[in-house]
Amino acid sequence: MAIARSLRDRSAIPIVMLTGVREEADRVMGLELGADDYLTKPFSPRELLARIRTVLRRTKSTLSGLAQQRDIRAYRFGDFELNLRTRRLKRGNGHDIALTNGEFNLLAALLAAPERILTRDQLLEASRVYDNEVYDRAIDIQVLRLRRKIEADPSQPQLIVTERGAGYIFSSRVEIVY
Repeated sequence: MAIARSLRDRSAIPIVMLTGVREEADRVMGLELGADDYLTKPFSPRELLARIRTVLRRTKSTLSGLAQQRDIRAYRFGDFELNLRTRRLKRGNGHDIALTNGEFNLLAALLAAPERILTRDQLLEASRVYDNEVYDRAIDIQVLRLRRKIEADPSQPQLIVTERGAGYIFSSRVEIVY
């Protein structure tokens, strides 16, 4: 877990955790710390290979999307700056706000499309939330966690607003920093 956290802090390299520990809490912690997939023993080599290929496919599509946006260094909104190169969210006072890989990707997707409704499916794809265990409300949990980190009052969100039956919208001015 410490290696995954350290690696995720420095890099966007894909992480697939392999372990004999079957506890749900450990799987969730691994994914929260930035793992892209988590596989418990026993597993077949074919399943491992399929999961690695899936993670690489997602990474490749994410990198091609990032290549189109490579000139964008950061997004500024409110009192925050999300730096795409360092994968850091900073407050105006300079303090870092820790984000999981999924939270970072979710926020980057919302900031890339301010004032536009993004569906749950679009946000799930952008944030790569728990591919093995995706359920209808997985993105809602990620949004809730992100709101707790950036909203002044998460129970009355002003930045990430729910559009009932449609998805979510980032309803604040976003400045692009090159």
